[in-house]
Amino acid sequence: MSAPYPDAEDRVIAEERASTVEEIIRQRLSAALGGWRGSLEAALPTIAFVITWTVTKELRPSIIAAGAMVVLLGLVRVVQRSSLQYVATAAFATAIAAFFAARSGRAEDAFLPGIITNAAYAVLSLVSVLGKWPMVGFLVGAGDPRAKEDPMRWRRDRALVAVCNRLTLVMTAMFALRVAIMYPLYLAGNVAALGTAKVLLGWPLWVAALAVMGAMLVRGSTPHTDSAG
Repeated sequence: MSAPYPDAEDRVIAEERASTVEEIIRQRLSAALGGWRGSLEAALPTIAFVITWTVTKELRPSIIAAGAMVVLLGLVRVVQRSSLQYVATAAFATAIAAFFAARSGRAEDAFLPGIITNAAYAVLSLVSVLGKWPMVGFLVGAGDPRAKEDPMRWRRDRALVAVCNRLTLVMTAMFALRVAIMYPLYLAGNVAALGTAKVLLGWPLWVAALAVMGAMLVRGSTPHTDSAG
């Protein structure tokens, strides 16, 4: 079987040799997920904001510090001639957070967009499981070497969808945990704790969720029948 683009040929062959759905999902998630640097770039503006707020107790310099961190990260990327994708994402998130905080004059409101976003993701991921269109399935589909031919190919494999449903529930729990911890801190106006929680519940929690999903995939042995073929 020929691959739709050359770089995918080895991955197509590897999938044809896979004996379980879990093995295919491991291969595809590995291809679809990004690395640690993008998550670090997302966290550093928050750290700059919280440190400046802790020292000055003033909103304006805290927002400026976060913005300056984004600019610095962007300059590093430009010098290294690497993609600005993750810095652009951090810049957008920082701008939204700064808008919320500046509009209300309360530093804790900088964290409100993230809390709302995680609440929305928790609901959407749960709905996606109930509707049998699991969010993880789209990640798995993105890692399919034949996705350019048929982006929804993964959806026709019932066994793959079932496993992705279980994996998506892990993500639902992750989003819900973020809200459960951060929303009470937001109501209390505890900016320092909010910043700490945002960093710890970001990349570290994501890694923990991936570890849980990885353990599920290692232990699972759902037969692969290539029903999406």
